[in-house]
Amino acid sequence: MPELPEVQAVVNYIRPLLVNLQIARIRNPNTYFKVFETHTKDELNNLVANQTIRDVFRRGKYILIQLDNGYLAVHLRMTGNFKSQLDRNDDMRHISAQFELNNGTSLYYKDYRKFGRIYYFFDLEFLETKLGCEPLSSDFDYYYLHNGLKRSKGVIKTKLLDQSFIAGLGNIYVDESLWRAKIHPLKKCNTISKQKIKQLAISIPQILQKAIDHNGTTIINFSFGNSSIGNYKDELDVFGRTGEECKRCYQCKIKKIFVAQRGTHFCSECQRV
Repeated sequence: MPELPEVQAVVNYIRPLLVNLQIARIRNPNTYFKVFETHTKDELNNLVANQTIRDVFRRGKYILIQLDNGYLAVHLRMTGNFKSQLDRNDDMRHISAQFELNNGTSLYYKDYRKFGRIYYFFDLEFLETKLGCEPLSSDFDYYYLHNGLKRSKGVIKTKLLDQSFIAGLGNIYVDESLWRAKIHPLKKCNTISKQKIKQLAISIPQILQKAIDHNGTTIINFSFGNSSIGNYKDELDVFGRTGEECKRCYQCKIKKIFVAQRGTHFCSECQRV
């Protein structure tokens, strides 16, 4: 599933294609109506038609399209992608939504597995009650992280995946951040030292920003735009490197276990329980 850097890459791609234009109509080419989560297609068109798009931004893993009144929101889930044009390899069975704009162009929402969803919110109260702190915001710091972890008896990997605690983090960047901070993924939150929490508070935004600079990570099928992929894969220190030598200690090979049903990568020498 796309995480914060991948979603930001999509936002960066579609924002200049949408801002200051109006939505003429939303179509549903493959007739997969479940893509519209909060309203039917006809209800959506009544709500958004001829509204000007004022901004496009990200909250957690949600893409938010701000209109004159209300917001369209998109969650990409597993295989969602936006394209500005279709090509001969595109199958209309995979095009769940087409946003027709008043300048004659369209933005296509493509989703092989059809897990992605499109919402309309009158305001962002629902998301604000659901999502935690943005890790690239000024609200995220050592004190926020320390206060949250010291109240939790759960394991750190699970806690960091909790979107109500930190919005946007996912499997890849949690593993990378824990390796950077030398914290075992099964370490109990309330037993982590202040020093390591400080390092984790530094590592999380650093890794996320670097991944954004590389347009995210493409492991299997993440893409954005007509043919672009994320190229942070070559920068990964631990994720997906099972059996390879640790880049830091050179004494241990990267191991893989499952935490919260997620494949979890770590160095047992650097990251001790």
